[in-house]
Amino acid sequence: MTSEVSPVEHWEADVLLKDGRVAQLRPILEADAERLVEFYSRVSEQSKYFRFFAPYPTLSDKDVTRFTTVDNDRRVAFVVTLHATIIGVGRYDAVGDDEAEVAFLVEDAHQGRGVGQLLLEHLAQAGRERGIRTFVADVLPSNSRMQQIFREMGYQVDGMVDGGVTRLTFQIEPTDLAVGVMRAREQRAEAASIERIFRARSIAVIGASRRQDSIGQAMVRNLVLGDFSGSVYAVNSQAEAVSGLPAYKTVQDIPGEVDVAIVAVPADSVSDVVLDCAAKGVHGLVVISAGFAEEGPEGRQRQRTLLGLSRSYGLRLIGPNCLGFINTAPDLQLNASLSPSMPPQGRVGFFCQSGALGTAILESVSRRGLGLSTFVSAGNRADVSGNDLLQYWQEDDSTEVILLYLESIGNPRKFSRIARRVSRTKPIVAVKSGRSTQGVPVGHTVKRTSAPQSAVDAMFRQAGVIQVDTLDEMFDVAQLLAHQPLPRGNRISIVGNSDAVALIVADAASAAGLQVTDPVSLGADANADDFEAAIEHAIASPDTDALVAVYVPPLNTSGEEVANVLAAVGEQSDKPIVSTFLGSEGVPVLLRVPDLLGGSAGRGSVPSYAAPESAVRALARVVNYAEWAAKDHGDFHIALDHRTGDARTLVRQVLSAAPRGAILSTDQVHALLACYGIDLWTWINVHSRDEAIAAGEKLGWDVVLKAGSEHLRTRPDLAHVWRNIRSADEMGEAWDELTTWKGMRKDTKFFVQRAAADGIPVSFSVTEDPLFGPLVSFGLAGAPSELLGDRSYGIPPLTDLDAEAMIRDLRSAPLLYGYRGSDTVDVDVLQDIIVRLAAMKDDLPEIAELDLEPVLVHGKGYTALSARAKVVPSADRRGEWYVRRLSQPASMGDTLA
Repeated sequence: MTSEVSPVEHWEADVLLKDGRVAQLRPILEADAERLVEFYSRVSEQSKYFRFFAPYPTLSDKDVTRFTTVDNDRRVAFVVTLHATIIGVGRYDAVGDDEAEVAFLVEDAHQGRGVGQLLLEHLAQAGRERGIRTFVADVLPSNSRMQQIFREMGYQVDGMVDGGVTRLTFQIEPTDLAVGVMRAREQRAEAASIERIFRARSIAVIGASRRQDSIGQAMVRNLVLGDFSGSVYAVNSQAEAVSGLPAYKTVQDIPGEVDVAIVAVPADSVSDVVLDCAAKGVHGLVVISAGFAEEGPEGRQRQRTLLGLSRSYGLRLIGPNCLGFINTAPDLQLNASLSPSMPPQGRVGFFCQSGALGTAILESVSRRGLGLSTFVSAGNRADVSGNDLLQYWQEDDSTEVILLYLESIGNPRKFSRIARRVSRTKPIVAVKSGRSTQGVPVGHTVKRTSAPQSAVDAMFRQAGVIQVDTLDEMFDVAQLLAHQPLPRGNRISIVGNSDAVALIVADAASAAGLQVTDPVSLGADANADDFEAAIEHAIASPDTDALVAVYVPPLNTSGEEVANVLAAVGEQSDKPIVSTFLGSEGVPVLLRVPDLLGGSAGRGSVPSYAAPESAVRALARVVNYAEWAAKDHGDFHIALDHRTGDARTLVRQVLSAAPRGAILSTDQVHALLACYGIDLWTWINVHSRDEAIAAGEKLGWDVVLKAGSEHLRTRPDLAHVWRNIRSADEMGEAWDELTTWKGMRKDTKFFVQRAAADGIPVSFSVTEDPLFGPLVSFGLAGAPSELLGDRSYGIPPLTDLDAEAMIRDLRSAPLLYGYRGSDTVDVDVLQDIIVRLAAMKDDLPEIAELDLEPVLVHGKGYTALSARAKVVPSADRRGEWYVRRLSQPASMGDTLA
């Protein structure tokens, strides 16, 4: 990018083209005049004709001035660049209050790479921010490619021909179809960028050394000894040869193409290497070198420079400070990592961040016999992150199970969105370190979060991710998912030759929410025939969804015959089988089924666990996942009665009067909630005895007088509330008693409100978290829920079933469903409020916090008695929900991915 500052910085974006290359999209600048002329000179005469409907060989000075001078309001123009060279330009010009004419031009050499779609996406988002609702475009009938771009965006496009020109008209409000089209393109582009790394056919190691203990030497050795089927090039300016390979002084000196460059040079030399690789046309960088964000402010600046330089030249970046990546595909055998040995081939994709931890992970994988398809250690994950890998693994036929060891999450909102989609077809198992401390490793400085751990847990649960606490638990679950079918329910049978171990299994199963339906004890003398008969009987039972086999060998017995039985039944069974076999951990050789694809263990292999509790815990997690994957997840509803425009106007007016933010007034809170169909009861603030009496008369009596100070909020004895006031005398008595009560403070505020029907008090809250973005929480109102932390969380947008799950997730939820004979409340209305608040928070990032409490819910509706809201300026315009862009560090201290 240029060094000039764009007038609208949030419109700048790093984007991925269709082929996975990185480009930059930004508002046009007056300083782009020369670059625009150069761009236009490379465009074919036909493309120019399609753009201007007449021969237009060159741009005049007046044309250049007109195209580069915009107001970023009624006239907006974007350019797409590759290392500062313009390859596409698009613009809209308003032709009415809410209508604009849109057009764009893409250099012929880059047509077909998705440049036009990106320009249109970002122009539409900019237009929406500026109040534009409709785009019109004039296209020649022979320009079929341009018409196709408009029609494939997912908008409802109307066309008419007039004077030999086709006029296309469409509303740019993001429809479900338009968002779906954009997401599909995002997935394909991000997957393509990762595939070009995983499927590299030629790799250069920069910093390859003849020293046996050097990182560069290890990288060359691992590639060669791992039987990589492609070409390996050593780059060392001081050597003639490295490990029997000719050494080249620079990447540009390499005679063949280079797909991926592995960088193992000192940190202060990495930028020069990036320029060398860019000149060669390298696609991906793997920076093993340390000395970046993990080393303080200077290192963070070095990392930001590395990321900016890589993206400006179209390169994807793994690292820095990483272990590397591995692809076990038989036709590649690519070990581009510091691990000296390749893990066995398998069905599991693994992403982690720490390089040191990555080595331990690969050792555990090999020891357990758990095969991997691909592996990435992203280090400081300045660019490539777990989100990119999820996009790739979604469509990768070699990967059936996904494992994530997350030390930090740079973009939880995007992670939740992608993981939710991927989990429907491929299970994701994740360890999130730092659960207790919310700690972030050195080098992973991300935005601060005030969200509690329960909100993080809710994000995983909402997305269908199987969250575990340790690496061992992750492998326990993975070896079941990778080799056995999913269970259809929670009923398990136990077959074993040890009553004591079977009892442990039954106790663990009950504690984990599994139902033991058919425990079979065969006795210590049971042989292979006994096991075969019992296992086949249990598997055939319609009351069995899964089987736990326990085999504790008698003296002088290898157990091979029993193992053969387990393996044979496991290969044929459509119900999962887990075992505690000889105290083994992993997938023992005796229990493996041959893999037709050449992996270490095929489908049907029976996983074994050293402890029966581990087997049951893994099975329980898989049962929960199978239940999630099989159920309907609801729909994202956009209520027709939402008045989003009015709400935005209200917030804009408040911030215009109070630029730093403000607490909304009573009337403003009522108006804001009304925009989203939430009815808030009226209250009247009072400051004296006479005002309180007047308020009671105005409301028609049968009112309450409340003290509204923060220290009295949710007080369990309701000593700050005087109820059932039916006359002026009673109000006078209530005022005198409350205002002189010893619990009152001088700044205590009072208000009068009509008495409400009895109901269960509940609480809703929405907040804007710096890391997670919008958060919605729900719980029963009152001190007990606060003390016990009994609140549920959701990340908008929420489906109706997400809202239902939030209600049922409360430990106190039975109180809403008729606990001990009480009346069941109107749960549907609670779901509705949650969905409406989620929509509000998603639409309005300026709402820093809003508390709707208490809300009395009863059998036929609700009464919302009080609400408070605060708005502040926000840089988050939710644009990433409607346009494609790579994450950017938000500040000097952030390295988001």
